[in-house]
Amino acid sequence: MAETVRMTTLVEHGIVLAGERNDLRRRLDNTLRRLQDPNVRVIVVGEFKQGKSQLINALVNAPVCPVDDDIATTVPTLVRQGDPASAVVLVPAADAPGADGSTDVDGGEARLERKPVPLAELSDFVSEKGNPGNARNIVAAEVALPRKLLSGGLCIVDSPGVGGLGSTHTLTTLTALPSAHAMLFVSDASQEYTEPEMRFLRQAMRVSPNVGCVLSKTDLYPAWRQIAELDKGHLADVGPGIPLFPVSSELRLQAARLQDSELNNESGFPELVSYLRNTIVAEAAIIQRRSVGNDLMSVTGNLMLALRSELGALENPEDTPQMIAGLKAAKEDADALRKKSARWQTTLNDGIGDLIADMEYDLKDRLRRIQREAEAAIDQGDPGPAWEQFAKWLEQSVAAAVSDTFVWTSERAQWLAGQVAEHFSEDEVALPAFHVADTGGVLDPVAEIQDMEDGRMGPVQKILIGMRGSYGGVLMFGLLTGLFGLALINPLSVGAGLMLGRKAYREEQEARLKRRQSEAKILVRKQVDDVVFQVGKQLKDRLRLVQRATRDHFTDIAEEHHRSLTESVAAAQKAAATYAAERDLRIKEIKNQLKAVDTLHAVARQLQEEGADGQHPVPASSTVPAG
Repeated sequence: MAETVRMTTLVEHGIVLAGERNDLRRRLDNTLRRLQDPNVRVIVVGEFKQGKSQLINALVNAPVCPVDDDIATTVPTLVRQGDPASAVVLVPAADAPGADGSTDVDGGEARLERKPVPLAELSDFVSEKGNPGNARNIVAAEVALPRKLLSGGLCIVDSPGVGGLGSTHTLTTLTALPSAHAMLFVSDASQEYTEPEMRFLRQAMRVSPNVGCVLSKTDLYPAWRQIAELDKGHLADVGPGIPLFPVSSELRLQAARLQDSELNNESGFPELVSYLRNTIVAEAAIIQRRSVGNDLMSVTGNLMLALRSELGALENPEDTPQMIAGLKAAKEDADALRKKSARWQTTLNDGIGDLIADMEYDLKDRLRRIQREAEAAIDQGDPGPAWEQFAKWLEQSVAAAVSDTFVWTSERAQWLAGQVAEHFSEDEVALPAFHVADTGGVLDPVAEIQDMEDGRMGPVQKILIGMRGSYGGVLMFGLLTGLFGLALINPLSVGAGLMLGRKAYREEQEARLKRRQSEAKILVRKQVDDVVFQVGKQLKDRLRLVQRATRDHFTDIAEEHHRSLTESVAAAQKAAATYAAERDLRIKEIKNQLKAVDTLHAVARQLQEEGADGQHPVPASSTVPAG
C-alpha cells in the first residue's frame, strides 16, 4: 500500500510539471487510474465438481462460494479485501445493451448496476440451485472480506465449472485470462489430467503464462501422490516451471476451526498461499512499477526536450540557428509518423487485412475437418438413436476449434503489434498488451443444432410396412395358384407374402437410414456454416478493435513527439529574441524546472529498474487463517 501511495504521489507531481501539455497530462491521468485499481486478479478454473469453490472457501476461511453435490457455481464470484464483510451482485442496467440477455458485439462495455445482497444469501444468486440457468441475468458477484491474505490487493475469482473443457464455457474462461494476472487450474486427485484438461492448459499457457495448478481433495484419495507425479509429468510437457500444489480444503477448514497449525501445514495450503503472495502479487507489483516508470520517463523526456532547447538557445545564442534547423528536421520526421502513409500505418493496415484472411482460413479449415469427421461417423451407423450424444460431441469439438482459432489469432495480433512497434522505431516506448478483445458470447448467436428423429419404429409401423409389402405377394401368388384351383389365400401365397413383406421391411429400414444419414449431414453442415458466419463476423470486429487500439496508441505517441518538437522550436526562437536583462531570469527559471523534471526522471528510471530486477517477497505464514 505504501508503494502505491508513493507512486501515486510521483504521478501527481508529474501532472503538475506537465502544465499546459494536455496530451502528457492525459497519459498520466490514465496511469493514475491504473494505480487506483491495485487489484491482482487470480481466476480459479477447472471442470465441474473439482473443488474450486471449496478451495476458495478454504483460502479465505469463509463459506463465500456455494458448494453442492450437483453443479454449484453458475455466476463468476470475485472475493476481495473489504471491511466490513459484504456482498453485491452485478446486473445490466435497465437501459444498457445486453440487459435483455442479448450480446453486444460492438465491443462496448455494458453498464452494470451493483445491488447489495446479504452475504448469507449469496448462494441464492450465484448457484444453479438458487438461480437455475441464471434466470436473474446476473453478470457477476463480488464479496468483500477482512482477510490478511487479500490485503495486498489479491482478488480471487471463482469461475463456473466449464463442464467438459471442450464446451462453450471454455471460451468464457479464455476470455477472462488476458485481464487476469494469473490462473489457478484445479483438478481433483481421483485421476490424472484428461485430454480436454491438457488441451485447455496448453491454450491457457499461450494466453497467460502465469498458470499454477492445484491438486484438490487429497484427503479423499489415498493414491494422490501417484496422481501428483503423473500430473507433474503432464505439466512438464505443457511448459517448464508450472507449479503443482496438492491440497485438502477440508483439512484447511478443520485446522481453522481447531486453530491447529500442524493440521494446516498438512493441508498443503501454506505453499499455495506463499505462491499467491510472493509470486503472483509481488510480480504484479513489479509490473506496475515498471509501467509507472515507463510513463513517467516518457513524459519527463518530452518535457526536458523543450526546456533544454530553450536553455541552449539562451546560453549559446550563436548556436541557435543550427539547433533550430535540427529541431525542425526532427519535427518533420515526427510529422511523417502521423501521416497515413507512414510505414507503421501501412504495416498495421496490411497486417490486419492479412490476419483477417488467415483467420477466416484457419477457422474454416478447423471446422471442415470436424465436418468431415462428423460425416464419416454418420456414414458408419444410424445417427438417430445417438443424436443427443453426437450433438454434444459436435458442440464440444466446434467450441474447441473456435478456442484454438481465438488463441492463434490473439498471438498473431501480438506479433503484428510488435512489427508495428519496430517500424515506428521507438525502442524506448513500452508496447501495451493487445488481445483479440473478449471471446465472451462468441457462440451465443449460433443456434443449437436441430434435433432429429431417432428412427425407431413402433410395432404398429412395423406391421403396416410388412402388410404393405406382403399384400402384393399374397395377391400375385394367390391369383397364380388360383389357376390350379387353389383359394386366393393359401399356404403358398401366404409364404410368398411373408417373404416379400420381410424384404419390403428391410428396404424401408435402409431407406429410412439413408434419409436420417442425409438429414444428419445437412444439419451438421448448417451448424458449421452458422458457426463460420457468426464467429467470423465477431472475430473481424475484434481484430478491428485491435487495429484501432494499436493505431491510436502509436498516433498518440507521434502526436506527443510532434508537439514537443514544435514547442522546442518555438521556445528556441523565442529565446533567441529575448533581451539580455530577461535572459538571466529565464535561464534561472528553466534550470529550476529542469532540476524538478530531472529528479522525477531519475526516480522514474529507478522504478523502471525495480520493475526489471527488484523482488520484494512477502514472508508466507503457516499460521491458521483467521475466522
